[in-house]
Amino acid sequence: MRRHRLLPGDDPPVTPRSGGLPAPPNPPDPSGPPGLLRTSKLVKVYRADGVTVEAIRGVDIELGIGEFVAIMGPSGSGKSTLLHVLGGLEPATSGEIWLRGRRVDGLSTAAWAILRRQHIGFVFQFFNLLSNMTVADNVELPALLAGATPRQARKRREELLTELGISDKADAAPARLSGGEQQRVALARALANEPSVLLADEPTGNLDSSNTRDVLRLLRRAHAGGQAILIVTHDARVASLADRVINLFDGMVADDAKIVPIPRTVKGVADVLELRG
Repeated sequence: MRRHRLLPGDDPPVTPRSGGLPAPPNPPDPSGPPGLLRTSKLVKVYRADGVTVEAIRGVDIELGIGEFVAIMGPSGSGKSTLLHVLGGLEPATSGEIWLRGRRVDGLSTAAWAILRRQHIGFVFQFFNLLSNMTVADNVELPALLAGATPRQARKRREELLTELGISDKADAAPARLSGGEQQRVALARALANEPSVLLADEPTGNLDSSNTRDVLRLLRRAHAGGQAILIVTHDARVASLADRVINLFDGMVADDAKIVPIPRTVKGVADVLELRG
């Protein structure tokens, strides 16, 4: 069962839970847009030395609760920028971002930090693990920051590392791990606080085929467990796990394709994707 935490501005829960992480908030504002994560006319413009670059141009996307959406497109199409803006790592120039029925694009840097702790898991292409902390500490930290007790954070870490097949690396420094092991730790860290949405930026971009298969298996398990995932990828194997694939081109949504299961009697590629609109 997915657990959700308070957004900045939410009222505190009336009755605490007997275990696990903090209790769910009151229902979101029904007047807000539907879906878990949604953007409206989102724009990101960079300006430097008199040069203006429109990285994102009027992007409208939506991620439903428990949905797995892959974002693809050529280099420079705005994929990673979009993910960073959705996670509050970079501010939007204009447009709207809604999370769980509440508008969040106008939050301060501090409020975004709280939001990420409580609702957003982020997986980076280059791992971004804290080198001066052990694997166990890297994984436990997000849960502790989100309000879990040390016992709860430790239990969650043990569950994740066991599922990822690296429980024996708990006391190791990240530098002593292989690239595939570091990416698994990064994924465990992103899932440690049981986020509303997992944002992943090319999580298999620096992995060999064997480690890529391991990460794909883990993403499939997370999705099967109800985790909402928005992932930027160039890898068709990763995209094949998704419910939908959104293609960006020049900072705009070029198409939005729903992936449908291939009937056993169908062998044509044309029957794999059902294009929307």
